[in-house]
Amino acid sequence: MRAASHMPAEWAKHEATWIGWPANVTDWPGKFAPIPWVFGEMARKITPGEILRIIVHDAAHEGKARRVLARAGVDLRQVEFFRFPTNRGWTRDMGPMFVRNERGSTAVLRFRFSAWAKYPDWKKDDGVPVRAALKLKKPLTTVKHNGREVVLEGGSIDVNGTGTLLTTEECLMHPTLQVRNPGFTRADYEEVFRAHLGVEQVIWLGDGIAGDDTHGHVDDLCRFVNERTVVLVDEKDPKDPNHRITRENFERLQGARLADGTRPDVVSLPMPAPLIFDGQRVPASYANFYIANAAVIVPTFNDPNDRIALGTLGELFADRPVVGIHAVDLVWGLGTLHCLTQQQPSEA
Repeated sequence: MRAASHMPAEWAKHEATWIGWPANVTDWPGKFAPIPWVFGEMARKITPGEILRIIVHDAAHEGKARRVLARAGVDLRQVEFFRFPTNRGWTRDMGPMFVRNERGSTAVLRFRFSAWAKYPDWKKDDGVPVRAALKLKKPLTTVKHNGREVVLEGGSIDVNGTGTLLTTEECLMHPTLQVRNPGFTRADYEEVFRAHLGVEQVIWLGDGIAGDDTHGHVDDLCRFVNERTVVLVDEKDPKDPNHRITRENFERLQGARLADGTRPDVVSLPMPAPLIFDGQRVPASYANFYIANAAVIVPTFNDPNDRIALGTLGELFADRPVVGIHAVDLVWGLGTLHCLTQQQPSEA
């Protein structure tokens, strides 16, 4: 039986993009000052094609955002502010996830959020989908399985909009580390994806990239770029831990099937050289791009592979420009562009 609703692919037309304006300085310790300006550049690339819905704490926080956006040349007529309490701004993981039903109407899914089963401050973030649904006057479904509310972050999955989903075993199936839903099996997750996201086939990859404190989010590793094609990061240095990780995941993709039974096309995306700050490796990855209506925005890292990554993605996205956004400061928060954004699909 097909699900009554499905999650459209990220490249499907958006009504809006959601972000949370930065406020928590502990996410970028010692590097917070440049972060709002990176958000301003993101906004400048997103707003020509859609509304940008920005979550802020209060009037003062909104005022700071407005000043940055105005100086960055953003058309504020394309921006809407929502005053919701939050702990952090990682909207991909704590924000509303949207699905579309057979009539083309959209609704909000509420997966629970537990700060990646790692940090203690998450209760404000956990309430954002409910507040968004109320503000938008959208139907809200709290996702349950066998009577339990399900924890899931948006960065742990990627869909092609026609029945196939990517995820990793490291994130969802590890028995002891950052366990979101204790006792859940593959079959449990696959039933949740079928019932609520319209997914018929799950491609299970292995580990995520080194330095990722989410413990294996797929959006730093492998992404759909169209219904049949994925990009997979490729670390060529055999001394780098990502070499084994990316090779093993390539082998998994060689045996994978899409929902229609065919094999996905796999395109390699390079990785930047390891990026270390204050003794800590950060999860720098070109796979953390975001597909907006007017552009594909790609994190760049002052690395020779920036040009190759932008060129590869530029060939794959012929219908919109592919642009780089400097993310060396941003990734100190252990995430970049995709982690900070969440698409709201248009009503069909």
